[in-house]
Amino acid sequence: MSPTASPTQLRVPGQQRSSARDHDWLRAARFARWLAWASLGWMTLEGALGVLAGIEANSISVLTWAASSAVEGLASAIVIWRFTGRRTLSEHSERRAQRWVAASFFLLAPYFLYEAIARLINGTQAEAAPLAIALTASSVMLMPALGWTKLRLGRRLDSGATSGEGVQNLLCAAQALAALIALVAAGAGVAFLDPLAALIIAGIAAKEGVELRRGEECDCHTTPGLDMVVAGDACDDRCCDG
Repeated sequence: MSPTASPTQLRVPGQQRSSARDHDWLRAARFARWLAWASLGWMTLEGALGVLAGIEANSISVLTWAASSAVEGLASAIVIWRFTGRRTLSEHSERRAQRWVAASFFLLAPYFLYEAIARLINGTQAEAAPLAIALTASSVMLMPALGWTKLRLGRRLDSGATSGEGVQNLLCAAQALAALIALVAAGAGVAFLDPLAALIIAGIAAKEGVELRRGEECDCHTTPGLDMVVAGDACDDRCCDG
């Protein structure tokens, strides 16, 4: 190799590999957008039926889970926006989408914290309604696979927005499991688990929102819930500890 070779000539093999990676990246971005559309449709149906099931069962945790479908749907809509048209290759659009998804974690927390505390103090009695049990059980089975797929896509795309959407799917599964346990427990006379489950899940959602927002600000912990730092990238002490 000649010592006078230009930098462009020296980078040709790397550019070819980069081109292949770009093709794979765009294909993954299209898959992320497709998953977001599928999630949006499912969340719309799940949310509508879940509210009816929660009212029928008189269960705050079922209502929390059903109402959170609107937030998950919002996160899916943000990811669709993120990977549509010229925004697909825009780092600015990714930062904006990540910020919006982070904010979506906090939309329902104050209301459900109030409701959960009120029901802990005043007491409530959920009922093991068949529709609520069927819906929550289906979410426990489906949402983990969807969430982990989006987390993997988020890492591959370096997209905190996609990862945040995946975390919301995992929280949906956790909410559904807690609600299902609460419904069964209510039938056994342990009704206090219902609002307690809502409190725990609200706390988890707030924590994930903070981590995703922090990742947007300093480019570390971009995959919420996994405490993952990309190798070679230092975490700015101004926004992250250690």
